[in-house]
Amino acid sequence: MNEWQRKSPLDWETYVNKMVKVAAIEKHEYEGWVLTIDPVSASIVLATFLENEKVSISVVLGHAIQEVEILKEGDDEMKQRLSCIFAPEESKAYSPEEEEKRKNALKTWLETNHIPVTEQGESGRTLCVAGVLTIDPPYGPEECSSSNEIILSRVQGLIQGYLEKQQ
Repeated sequence: MNEWQRKSPLDWETYVNKMVKVAAIEKHEYEGWVLTIDPVSASIVLATFLENEKVSISVVLGHAIQEVEILKEGDDEMKQRLSCIFAPEESKAYSPEEEEKRKNALKTWLETNHIPVTEQGESGRTLCVAGVLTIDPPYGPEECSSSNEIILSRVQGLIQGYLEKQQ
């Protein structure tokens, strides 16, 4: 076990959202922004921003890491960019106000069509249909979740039709 692997998750957390240079075995070096560090394997997930808003993701395995040097602190804008890398495309496109508007419009439409719907969760961001299906932001068919495949399919179809009529 190397020195990097002996660190605690709290130590590793100090590297998140920072530009680092990682020295690995066989004289390999990697540079990028730390997205996260796996607490089991000590592997680092690095993001590098390319042109055209593309992102390259690299994973440096924990057992291969010899040294990690912090090159630059991440500002709030960089932290926001990093946090959005794995977010679905749809969720990036809506402000909290637009999201709330979409939720309320869908809820009203479902209620108008006599489909029982409630708001769930701390902030009421999740819609719950008939107690068996949930719809998370941004409230499209892909965000529906249910263990009942028949209900899931039917509600997804309804939402798809509703969204097509909105455009």
